[in-house]
Parts: sequence; structure tokens; C-alpha cells
Amino acid sequence: LMHFLWRRLDDLVGKGLGVDVIGEMFFYAAITMVPMALPLAILLASLMTFGNLGEHSELTAMKASGVSLLNVMKPLIAFIAVVSVGAFFFQNEVLPRAQVKMWTLVFSVRQKSPDLDIPEGAFYDQISGYNVFVRNKDKERGTLYDMMIYDVSKGNGYASIILADSGKLSFNESKTHLKLHLFQGETFEDMRSGSGNSLSDEGKLYRRESFADKQVLIPFDANFNKLDEQTMRSQYIGKNIAELQHTIDSVSLRLDSISSGMMSTFRTEPVVGVPYMKYEMRDTARVAKVVELPEVRRPLNFDSLYRALKPDDRVALLNRAPNRASQAQHEFLFRGAEVSDDVMVIRRHEIEMIKKYTLSLACLIFFFIGAPLGAIIRKGGLGMPIVISVILFIIYYMIDSFGYKQARDGRFDVLFGICLSSLMLFPLGVFLTYKAMNDSAVFNPDAYRKLLRRLVGVQEARKLEKKEVIIDEV
Repeated sequence: LMHFLWRRLDDLVGKGLGVDVIGEMFFYAAITMVPMALPLAILLASLMTFGNLGEHSELTAMKASGVSLLNVMKPLIAFIAVVSVGAFFFQNEVLPRAQVKMWTLVFSVRQKSPDLDIPEGAFYDQISGYNVFVRNKDKERGTLYDMMIYDVSKGNGYASIILADSGKLSFNESKTHLKLHLFQGETFEDMRSGSGNSLSDEGKLYRRESFADKQVLIPFDANFNKLDEQTMRSQYIGKNIAELQHTIDSVSLRLDSISSGMMSTFRTEPVVGVPYMKYEMRDTARVAKVVELPEVRRPLNFDSLYRALKPDDRVALLNRAPNRASQAQHEFLFRGAEVSDDVMVIRRHEIEMIKKYTLSLACLIFFFIGAPLGAIIRKGGLGMPIVISVILFIIYYMIDSFGYKQARDGRFDVLFGICLSSLMLFPLGVFLTYKAMNDSAVFNPDAYRKLLRRLVGVQEARKLEKKEVIIDEV
């Protein structure tokens, strides 16, 4: 939540948001963080549970009674299976709605006008179409002195300037307009009707007004207006599996159509001036016929063909060739960009669909890492389990972020990139479960040294020193 807060701090500060809006935003942000927090919670809980059982010799008593570690874990395995199924439905149903509401609130907050706090001695440009300058302020009375207001709401060529000795700011009842009550000032307004900027142009009018008391209404919506959620609901973050699959199929169909069109264009391009298609008239109907390209038995010498042309034809050919090449390049670059956008849309939707399943898989994997690891280290409480949980989770998070970015950018296959963290930690879970069930010493350095010597083929040598022994006769 602190990470979310610091990232959105610039959007929240100075907007005059109510506690209800900020609280609602934090609530939905907390829901969107469940996929990150749930695996860590399962890892820490399983480590603490089995660490406490091992620390108080309860696992030893169970094993002495003939109850294996797997039988001890069976009720929790069933419980984690239920949690994993619930995590899948959470990812598919609850999380998309929470993300839609959260991002709708974020963009609504971004568009909200900031609280009106005009500084002294500087131009204030947070009022759309207006720049306000105030020399001094009387905070107790709410009076502003030596005011200068630039009205550019009609465009740069139609500026209006208001100078006032003093004034007061307030809102109307609906908080949709800003009321300026000005005293002792002048107004300079450009009333030109044409597009010219010269003062000597005919038909250009300017107005100067002196006033002792003047009121100005400026559009300034100080209310918080929530945007429509439909825009976010149409994005990949707001869809369930069925909607994601429907979008993938639709975009894939459009992508196939674009690719077929590009291939047809390539095939119909003339080769060395010989067109691919020839059109004939049959019974007042225009029929396309494929032209068989002549067989080239030897390579064409384009230099000789070029020299055989007339000088005027050479110049025309040289002028026409770059234009045709540039036109073809721009056309296919545009189509390529369109194809790249569709490919990115498909990839984003595939990533979101696979992530619906990875949370359930991560819950199972972290349980089979935490439970046997707690039985091995036999340390409960909040000390060692938290340290180990954080280290393992950081490793998982780094691998997961790396795989996600590679899959998003198209360097990895989407399925492989999103499941990379689970594939890396699954062997660790199998290894720790096997070691815990067989009471193997996982953290015994001598055992690993012995295994390394056996793999390398180095025999352990014993060093014996010669000792001279003198036995005295009694």
C-alpha cells in the first residue's frame, strides 16, 4: 500500500479529496495486491506452523508414533487446495472488477482540478484558460491585492487582461464556477474579428474598461467527478477468462485478415515490369487471370537493360524508382505497425489469462516449500521464518517480474514467461518435501562436501604424521 501511495502521491496531493475517495481507492488497491500477498502469506504460515511443531518436538513424537510427515500434511494439503480453487475464482471474478474500479478512481483523481491555492508573487496556471497573478494575500480576510488576470480561453490571438487593485475569490453553490469579485481596476480586451495580428489592420477593435466594482465568473469544476467504468472494463485488466479468449479470437481473426491482404499485395506486385494479374473482358465482365511469368534461364543483367534505355527514360526511371520504393516502404511500415499493435493486444490478453491460473499454482508450490522447510529448520515464531520467507519471496518476485517483462516484449513465449517463476521453484518444493519425509540433513555442510567430492571424483585423504615412541622398561 505504501508503494501504491508513493507512486500516486503527485495525483493525490493538493486535490482536496475526501476521506471516502482515498479510502475507496486504498480498499481496491489492497484487493489488487492479494495475488502478491497470498503466496507470501501461505509460505510464512506453513513455515511458522511446522517450525513450531518441530521446535517443540511434536513432529518427532508423531513420527515415533508411526505418523509420517505426509500424513501430517494431508489436512493442510486439502485446505491449501481449497484456497487455490478460491484464488482462481478470485482472479477470474473479483480481481477484474477491483482493478476496473481502482484505475477508474486513479484516472478520475488525475482529472480533478486541484484546490484553489494561488501563491503570492507567481503566476497560477491551474485554472483552465486563465493565468492569475497576485502580489499579496490577506489570509484572515481572504483578500487578494494587485491582481493580474490573463484570459486566453478564446485562443492566443484574443487575449483579455484584467488588472485590479484587490479582489476576492469564492465558488458558487454547485462548485462549478469560480466567482471573482474585483475592485478598482481596468480591463483590456482584444475584439479582433479576423485572423491578422497587425494593429493597423482594418476591422480590428480593442476595448478598454475602467471599473470600481466588477464580478467575473470563470468555469472551474471543483467537484470530484468519477469517470465511466466502461472504458476500463473494455481493457484486458477488466475481463474474465471467457472475455479474454473472445478478444484473443477476434484480434487473431483480424490479424489473419491483415496478413492475407499483405501477402496478396506482395503477390500482385509486378516483377521486372511483368504484372502478376491480367484482366480480360468476357461478356462485358472484367475477369482477372493469373499471368505465368516467363522462365529466366540466366540471370538478368540490369545494367545492360538500363544502358539500353534512352537518356530521357533513364532519368524518368531514376526519378520514379525512389518514389515507388519509399511509397512501398511507408505502406508496409504502416501495416507492420498495425500488425504489431494487434500482436501486443493478443500478448497482453494471453498474459492476463495465464495469470488467472498461476496464483493457484504459486499457493501450492509455496506450501510445499514452507511446510517441509519448517519441519527441517525446526524454528517457529517470527524470527527465522520471516527471514526465510522474505528471501524466497524476493527470489520468486524477481523471477516472476523477469519472465513477465520478457513475455510482454515478445522475447519469451507467453506461457513460458509467465510460468517461469513456478517452474523454477517447483523443483525446490519437490526436493524439500523429499528431504523432510526422509529426515535428510539439508543444512549439513559435510554432506554436501562429500557429495561434491563424489561427483568430482576426489578421494578424501587422511594425513598421518610419523611419531617416534620410546618405551622405557619398568
